[in-house]
Amino acid sequence: MSTTTPAAPTALFSTARTTATAARVLRQLRHDPRTIALMLLVPCLMLVLLRYVFDASPRTFDSIGASLLGIFPLITMFLVTSIATLRERTSGTLERLLALPLGKADLIAGYALAFGTVAVVQSALATGLAVWLLGLDVTGSPWLLLLVALLDALLGTALGLFVSAFAASEFQAVQFMPAVIFPQLLLCGLFTPRADMHPLLEAVSDVLPMSYAVDGMNEVLHHTDLTSAFLRDVVIVAGCALLVLALGAATLRRRTD
Repeated sequence: MSTTTPAAPTALFSTARTTATAARVLRQLRHDPRTIALMLLVPCLMLVLLRYVFDASPRTFDSIGASLLGIFPLITMFLVTSIATLRERTSGTLERLLALPLGKADLIAGYALAFGTVAVVQSALATGLAVWLLGLDVTGSPWLLLLVALLDALLGTALGLFVSAFAASEFQAVQFMPAVIFPQLLLCGLFTPRADMHPLLEAVSDVLPMSYAVDGMNEVLHHTDLTSAFLRDVVIVAGCALLVLALGAATLRRRTD
């Protein structure tokens, strides 16, 4: 009498499956030069444009350039990630992948790893350009600027993965930008100190992650050493990115009806 050994349950998370997913996404990106240009070159071009818009007032570029060094990568990664993930779902790729021994956590982590790798390159290019070629004058270490820029890009990746679950088309994915990005852009302290806002708007800005991204950049801009406020801002931005990634895994759908 023969007995059948039951199949071992699939682990909730696997490093091998995650890295395999990341490698697949990177291979696809390699054959999409327009997307690569959007992620790597557009933030750099925006910084160059901003520098020469304030050509007669370099102090103005110094005051807002550091903040935008984190905001530009966040926006571009949000756009690219949300559209790329939605395209995979509408094409049926996600449904086929999730039929394999591949969990949602593996899939989300793989996408985050792939786009995070691109974010490292993007942030390094933008930071190096701003500091060493465009003359952005910062009091603190450029490496701290790079850290915040990288966390901002990862946050944009996480937000893009999350909102893609609620869009039925690429056009709808882009429509989430006014709802998700623009309010943060207006309330993050870029245009006016958050303390000068209406108390209600200041309270709203206190729960938006982009506010802490801008605060972190400003800490590097004005202080030579690590400050407790900088560490707080970095931890909040990183925590928000991880939280949104977890929400993205929970809301990920196999396909778009």
